[in-house]
Amino acid sequence: LLAQAGIEPIDSIGTTRKLLLATNQQNIKLAILRGADVTTYVRHGAADLGIVGKDVLLEYGSDGIYEAADLGIATCRMMTAGIENASKVKGKVRVATKFVNISRTYFSKKNRHADIVKLFGGLELAPTMGLADVIVDIVDTVDTLRANGLVPFEEILSISSRLIVNKAFVRKNNAFLLRFLDALLSK
Repeated sequence: LLAQAGIEPIDSIGTTRKLLLATNQQNIKLAILRGADVTTYVRHGAADLGIVGKDVLLEYGSDGIYEAADLGIATCRMMTAGIENASKVKGKVRVATKFVNISRTYFSKKNRHADIVKLFGGLELAPTMGLADVIVDIVDTVDTLRANGLVPFEEILSISSRLIVNKAFVRKNNAFLLRFLDALLSK
């Protein structure tokens, strides 16, 4: 998308160790960040714009950030999953996830009490090893779930990448932002 908008890094993203890359545009640099950090950099004005998944915006909040566009890329689903044919849990459900806030909100809206177990990886093991009844995770295909003896249960939300902008930047640079959005989304 950036290339179609005329923005290309000088260095190869695949081989450089740099985290801040110059581009063919004098006034634009690219920062390589973890998804969860993008909102922080944009919120505090260290970065004017960012590209991040909707899951990150929901999990970490979007105060001080304007969600300018759904880019329609990196689409996937956030789902609950567990062991097929497992007994239905009555009462409080134990949920393993790295998406604590999204999970808490989801189960609260369903009027279910949830004991959230924060994990950073290997979520698919939690039900099999008795750590949790279900997991909440991002699912692209269901291959990883199936390979670990799980099946998807319910879709919580669809996710795609979003262009986010610092709210102060929007007020001061609205004309630039509109030109950038037009170039980014025109094809």
